[in-house]
Amino acid sequence: MPDSLLRVLTCGSVDDGKSTLIGRLLFECGSIPDDVMLALERDSARFGTVEGGVDYALLVDGLEAEREQGVTIDVAYRFFETPRRRFILADTPGHQQYTRNMATGASTADLAILLVDARNGLLDQTRRHAAIASLLGIRSVVLAINKMDLVGFDQAVFDRIVAGFDLLRTRLGDLSVTAIPICARDGDNVTGISTRMPWYRGATLLSSLESAEPPSRASGLPSRFPVQYVNRPDQSFRGYAGTIASGTIRVGDRLSNTASRTEAKVARIVTMDGDLAAAHAGQPVTLVLDREIDVSRGDVLAADPPPMLADQINAWVVWMDETPLFRGRAYQFILGTKSVIGTITDITNRLDIDTLREIGVRELGLNEIGRVAVSLSHPVACEPYDTSRDLGGFILVDRLTKGTVGAGMITDIRSGRTNVHWHRLDVDKQARARLNHQKPAVLWFTGLSGAGKSTIANIVEKQLLALGHHTMTLDGDNVRHGLNRDLGFTEADRVENIRRIAEVAKLFVEAGVIVLVSFISPYRNERMLARECVETDEFLEIFVDTPVEECSRRDPKGLYQKAYSGQIRNFTGVDAPYEEPLDPEIRLRTLEAPPEDLAGQVTEELRHRGIIA
Repeated sequence: MPDSLLRVLTCGSVDDGKSTLIGRLLFECGSIPDDVMLALERDSARFGTVEGGVDYALLVDGLEAEREQGVTIDVAYRFFETPRRRFILADTPGHQQYTRNMATGASTADLAILLVDARNGLLDQTRRHAAIASLLGIRSVVLAINKMDLVGFDQAVFDRIVAGFDLLRTRLGDLSVTAIPICARDGDNVTGISTRMPWYRGATLLSSLESAEPPSRASGLPSRFPVQYVNRPDQSFRGYAGTIASGTIRVGDRLSNTASRTEAKVARIVTMDGDLAAAHAGQPVTLVLDREIDVSRGDVLAADPPPMLADQINAWVVWMDETPLFRGRAYQFILGTKSVIGTITDITNRLDIDTLREIGVRELGLNEIGRVAVSLSHPVACEPYDTSRDLGGFILVDRLTKGTVGAGMITDIRSGRTNVHWHRLDVDKQARARLNHQKPAVLWFTGLSGAGKSTIANIVEKQLLALGHHTMTLDGDNVRHGLNRDLGFTEADRVENIRRIAEVAKLFVEAGVIVLVSFISPYRNERMLARECVETDEFLEIFVDTPVEECSRRDPKGLYQKAYSGQIRNFTGVDAPYEEPLDPEIRLRTLEAPPEDLAGQVTEELRHRGIIA
């Protein structure tokens, strides 16, 4: 008999009938309580799309917004069972803008029901969902070709769609596909064989689910235990809480902390129902070790052979944000219970949804899927996604908005910095700073083109030079004549432009120098990255606050005129955004004082902070 629990994903394009199918399954299996059925009949009369009948989609479309729009906008999970098996069904949204929800549902599923509207055939969103399901490790697919009643139960339509999906399957890897013609509204081939399609002699949808053999992902693997929480209510107890990601852990097993390589034996396996002698993958437990070792949230306790510690990974990423993914941008990288900073070091390919072939690109847009390389600020215990979902799947979180912007699946693991060590020098930053009689710092001037950044920075540097201080100015235009001459003005190039300058500014700080950086630097993310390159008290963000109308009036280089006439594209303040600093150390309002006075404000602030005497 197959494993008793099957996690099923339903996916496909919008209005293909996913919610209706789930509602019908629940009804046919007797999983709808009487009071819920009465409410469903009442809601069908009010919201339903089935004239004079029950609209089973409303059973799953629980959100008020979904009922009013007739679409699913969240992931709805439903539990039901038959004499042969228990099921958890995930109804995921079909709209393209809710692709992230579909990826969420797919991340834990064993099998996918891919709905196709017989009238429309395979759509882009159908292909996208098939690709995401495959990337997320789903190897069993039921191709449910729905609404056969609307095409006259025509076998030719069914055969044509199946043939089209067979072409996709050859590019998605080793997939097991069962194609079933159904009419979810009326129940044809859902739980019982349809008399309206005598040409179909295969299994029903329910019998296919009951007999499915999901892959055994975790039980045969070495033990992995990501630590969620260190439980220490008093001095007599210290336990590590979490869910076993793979393998079986027994009392007496020797586990090591992957990060520190220190070992201990399992003394107890604690649960709410008492201690266990052994626990298996998927069980939440608290482990007590026979001796104290250094273990924190985010660490992984593992049996031999341990997972790799990686600071460089290659991965597939499903991008979920309207702002594209660019090379050089940093995000919160969350894998299991571990959170570090991950910087996108390369974007190589995008998966073409029509052909499922890879195309070389430099960025990823909303709902696109691509291959990327990520550099991590600290090593993370991880494994390829096809080995472990728990240690191979991650999310990317925007560090400013805290929104999830991407979901990734690790394909390759590299320890790029393992053999590269920081060479400690006898002459360090502090020694150089003492020689210069100053504290090193980055004065980061940001603002629109024509705001007065370079003018004020130039005056500040002259004032500092007159006081005997050691400085260097990095000006946006000047740097583009050399170091960054290969970069244009697209958003991706602007991100890389600032990344390079932030690293150069860091080198000047190491030299004990006060470095003045004068760049538009329009994005908060990149200014945050520059700030993080140096110590907290070594970075001053100086917002040269000039309205775009005034900058346009000044137009010292004639750039605004060219931008408004269409001769220049991606010009900040005209057809490209500028994200004002939220809390700069210094704000210089150029309409309220001349440049000399504003420069004096900067110099005085440097004295106040002890950067200069």
